[in-house]
Amino acid sequence: MNAPEPESMAELIADCADIPSSLRAERSYLPLPRAATHWEVDDACLAQVQDLDEYV
Repeated sequence: MNAPEPESMAELIADCADIPSSLRAERSYLPLPRAATHWEVDDACLAQVQDLDEYV
């Protein structure tokens, strides 16, 4: 079955309203963000940016 293209926004909205609820996707909510883990600068990280002032 081919549905004709809607000719107006109102027709498109009416077509969408006719979609059975069983075919519509359920709303899935995003989980709450996790707390950030504690982060420390180690010697390897510090070595990567040691000469950063030369590039700024």
